Amino acid sequence: MEKIVSKSTQGDNMKHILNRVIKNVKNISGSSLAEFATTTALMATLAATAAPKLSEMAEGSKQEKTMNEIDKIIQQGQQYYQDKADFEGRGRFPGQARFDHAVGGSHDSRSGTNSNALHESENDDIEGDLFGTYTAGADPEWSGGTYNDFEDANRGDWLSVFGLSSEAKKPENHGLHADDAADTDDDEYDTNGGHADWITAFGDEVLDSPYQDGHYIYRVVPGYGSGNTVVPPILYVADIENPANFNAVCMP
Repeated sequence: MEKIVSKSTQGDNMKHILNRVIKNVKNISGSSLAEFATTTALMATLAATAAPKLSEMAEGSKQEKTMNEIDKIIQQGQQYYQDKADFEGRGRFPGQARFDHAVGGSHDSRSGTNSNALHESENDDIEGDLFGTYTAGADPEWSGGTYNDFEDANRGDWLSVFGLSSEAKKPENHGLHADDAADTDDDEYDTNGGHADWITAFGDEVLDSPYQDGHYIYRVVPGYGSGNTVVPPILYVADIENPANFNAVCMP
């Protein structure tokens, strides 16, 4: 049976070998030029072999960090929802004036229509971006999301968590809509100032993605119904570096 070695174990083994070689070089006393050349060549080979592994480790570290940051945003969104539920009698997420308002998506979804159709339409659109289409059957699976980098056409329906005018790092040509009061046309994409809600929730701090082309984005699927049959809104958060890979959802 083939032995499976984790990336972290491979990295530890590589570091151990390099340390041994360096120690041996330091202990060389009067060694021949041929021995020294052989040792140097071995070190060069090991370094070349280790480089891809170290690169993989660095990328893995970025992935872990961005998912941790997304989790923080989700947690703050959940707390915001609960605070509004306690104070107003019904929970809502940043950017929502009411629980049945969509945040992001089309202009038409700005109003609270309190309908199952709008809820399903917005949720299907987001799932297509992040997960693709779902195939049921003996081996049910998702086909894979279509929103794979910051230049994809899908970006127009998503909003910046902390706002485009904030200090949060963002890539050039990100395609996200403006969210400052000076841009009255695009401002209707963020009518209720969701980015201001997020910044307040984080104590006037913003979170940066570890990726060069990263930036945190979100959408809210509107809730609907009333009384015991009410369906709550849904919060989706992603990193624009690759939303299909880096995302999380909050379903109260």
